[in-house]
This record gives sequence, C-alpha cells and structure tokens, in this order.
Amino acid sequence: MKRLLVAPALALAVFALGACVTINVYFPAAEAQQAAEEFVEKVLGEEGEAAPAGGDPQALRAPVRAGFNPLSLLIGEAHAQEADITIRTPAIQAIQDRMAARFQSGLQAHFDSGAVGFGKDGLVVLRDPSKVALKDRVSVNQLVADENRDRNAVYREIAVANNHPEWETQIRETFARQWVASARKGWWYQASDGAWKQK
Repeated sequence: MKRLLVAPALALAVFALGACVTINVYFPAAEAQQAAEEFVEKVLGEEGEAAPAGGDPQALRAPVRAGFNPLSLLIGEAHAQEADITIRTPAIQAIQDRMAARFQSGLQAHFDSGAVGFGKDGLVVLRDPSKVALKDRVSVNQLVADENRDRNAVYREIAVANNHPEWETQIRETFARQWVASARKGWWYQASDGAWKQK
C-alpha cells in the first residue's frame, strides 16, 4: 500500500518543483556584440577596421549548449535560450542615420585630428580642445553634445525594443567596446582606468 502512495506523491512533488521554477532571461552577450558591430560599422562607414570587440568572432557567436535538464520533460525550454538583439526598428534606424550623417559631415575630421575620442562609457569626448580652432569650438561642442544625446538614446532604445530596459547598461558597455574595436588607426580612446590611448 505504501508503494502505491509513493509514486503519486513523487510525481506531484516533481510537478510542483517544475511549476515553481523561475526562468531568468540572461543577457545575450554574443548577440549584443554582433548587433553592436553591425550598428557601429554602418555609422563609421567602409574605412573602419572591422575588428570585433574581444577576440574570435566565431567563438563569440557559437551557441551555448546545456546538458539534459529533467525538468524539460515537464516544462518547455526557456525562451531565453533563443534571445536575440534587435536593432532594426524605425527609431533605432533614425538614430543610426543621424549618427552616420554627423560622422561623415564633421565628427570624422575631429577623430582624425585627435580632438575627440571615444570615452570609456560609450560616449564621445572632446579630448583636446586645442586641436579645434577657437572659432569652431562652440560648433564642435554642439556636435559632441548631439552625438552623445543620440548615443544615450540608442542604448536605451535598443534595450526597450528588446523588451528588457534593464539591459541598457550592458548594451552601453558592449557598444563602448565596439566603438574602440572599430576605431581607425590614430584615433583616441579612453581605457577603463580613464587613461587616454591612441589606436
């Protein structure tokens, strides 16, 4: 009689355990890096060095396979395992177009001269104002402010477009690394300790 009660009790316990499982959505770092690379390369144009941030691009894009999970018999596979990063929304495309136009029409020359550089926070910094003619400093400051407003907006918009506003900080960090990885030779960037380095 005890054996007959153990099987249903065990099945009920396993079902209850499966029902209480919380599925955490992980940040898809490899997909974010790939999205950042695509976005940045379109902003910087053809001449940018297409080096991905942080190592072998194939290793970053390789899917992670987990071992067999017995609970998968009771509950479906987590949707998070198929997470992707979307950067193709009208709002994101509009920001990208503005950034590309701004880069071509003025910002590139200031990167080339060393006046501006990539900050460690994914923004653009007026690194050396002495490299900008006095008469042009107000317009360059406005150019940098407009660029940073769009950068802040795009990091937020990508997180929101992917239904995870909490990912904004991680998206910003991913993009910050990619701006540096795609920088052209001679451009300046800020290391994590705040020191300026030239690529």
